[in-house]
Amino acid sequence: MGMAQTLTRERIFAGVRERLGGKDTWAGYLVSCPYCASHYFAFVLVPLTGTYAIDVTVGGWVGGVLRWFLSSLLITVIAAFFRVIFWFVDETQGLVRRRQRTEEEETATRRLMRKKVERTIAPQEHAGPPEPPH
Repeated sequence: MGMAQTLTRERIFAGVRERLGGKDTWAGYLVSCPYCASHYFAFVLVPLTGTYAIDVTVGGWVGGVLRWFLSSLLITVIAAFFRVIFWFVDETQGLVRRRQRTEEEETATRRLMRKKVERTIAPQEHAGPPEPPH
């Protein structure tokens, strides 16, 4: 999940995505979709790490391919659930940051308004009391 997210969303791989055509071309789409990229990473990493989460009763090379394929799909589905959970965490943090920014902006606006009122009142105080009408 982390590798797919890095490949498909982070700035460091933006050049690769652009050279491959972004989501407009077949090759570009392979490196622009986090869900798709997580499959490719799982297809490579399952046999490299030996993380076969599913055992099959079929023997021979067919059983090996089926075990590899199903284990890769399972790991991809688990990664997708984690991606959704992390998305909610990021959104929650974003909401907190936006709320803090709004409060800071409101405080800054109040300060500016206070200074403006103080500047308006200060010249009136130096002018002395108003003269009575004749």
